[in-house]
Amino acid sequence: MEKVFKKIPRILYVILALFLGFLIVMVISTISKNTAGPIGTILNSAEAFIGGVEENIFLKKRENKRSEKLNWFSAIRDDKSKLINSKIMLLGASDNSQVDSYENIIDLEDSLRVTFPIIHIYKAWGEKREHEFPKIEVETIYELGSIPMITWEPWVGAFSIQNYPNIEPSIEKRDKGSLASIASGNYDSYIVRWALGAKKFGHPVYLRFGHEMNDPYHYPWGPQNNFTQDYVDAWLHVYDIFKNNKVDNIIWVWNPHLSYDFEGYYPGDNYVDVISFGILNFGTSLSWSKWWRFEELLSNSYDKLLKLNKPMMISEFGSLSVGGERSLWFKDAFTLIPKDYRAINSIVFFHYPNETSTDKSLDWYILEDKKVTNELIKQMKNWPDSIQTPDH
Repeated sequence: MEKVFKKIPRILYVILALFLGFLIVMVISTISKNTAGPIGTILNSAEAFIGGVEENIFLKKRENKRSEKLNWFSAIRDDKSKLINSKIMLLGASDNSQVDSYENIIDLEDSLRVTFPIIHIYKAWGEKREHEFPKIEVETIYELGSIPMITWEPWVGAFSIQNYPNIEPSIEKRDKGSLASIASGNYDSYIVRWALGAKKFGHPVYLRFGHEMNDPYHYPWGPQNNFTQDYVDAWLHVYDIFKNNKVDNIIWVWNPHLSYDFEGYYPGDNYVDVISFGILNFGTSLSWSKWWRFEELLSNSYDKLLKLNKPMMISEFGSLSVGGERSLWFKDAFTLIPKDYRAINSIVFFHYPNETSTDKSLDWYILEDKKVTNELIKQMKNWPDSIQTPDH
């Protein structure tokens, strides 16, 4: 008993050290994201080092197993053409529950008994460190055996008139005509810097720029602030900057909202590699929503998109549980996709536990919903062998 009491102070010291270490990590992460210059660089390096500790200590074993499961994918992972035209259904996920960690995505993979070739992240425009090309994140995704998809959102309120003198001085008025401002070159220094970061990464990146540009209610780059041609001009301008800087590892993903007219927003066959869209069933969780079956969300638009003759991706895929039986919703979706919607060759789960784009916090998680995960496993086993991943 005396020996036990002697060990108690040592145990308390260890607990205290771990707690202090956690606080230091939080402080460094917060400061580095809001600090520029040499100090910001040092703090960012420290944050990267600490992030590496998580990777090496807590996730390494799972990562090694994950990479082994994705051995089949390594044959096409660095070939843009094979990725774009994949015959195998490429699965993926986005998850905002743990910043700078992909452990919950790995948990989702385990629950579905698959491994995702695609990991999806969202990045906003701006001039802070957090708005730069996400080097650490995409390198981590690549080390995990996958490739990144980045939704690149042109929020223009996070730029200063000091560094971008040609932009609208008033932040409140800046959204009006923001796409025309992008097309005019007012944000070129940022775009070039971001493009060169992507080039330095050197591996394929799905880039989903200014998604759902035809939705007048959601994003400031929508038609409530911009003309249709402004979007096309902005897309072409961004595309040309990447091309002129010889950034050739980008897979260009064009993503309209299927509830609104989208045909005038298409930039052209030579500037788009993949067409994507969200298929999200909000159920009866919101005043304006109802329980939509999978085919109701897609069937009216699919033939129009098919005429563009591009591979398709469901970039945000999910269903809430309010208003219906979502295991049956997923069953219908995974039954119909390989049968009636064969142009779709990639599906990315929208796996957010606290999505706040509406006036409510919405839970898209399926991780612990056994009825859903079991149904998805069952339907994937019924897919044609030609589209199944070897690890499944």
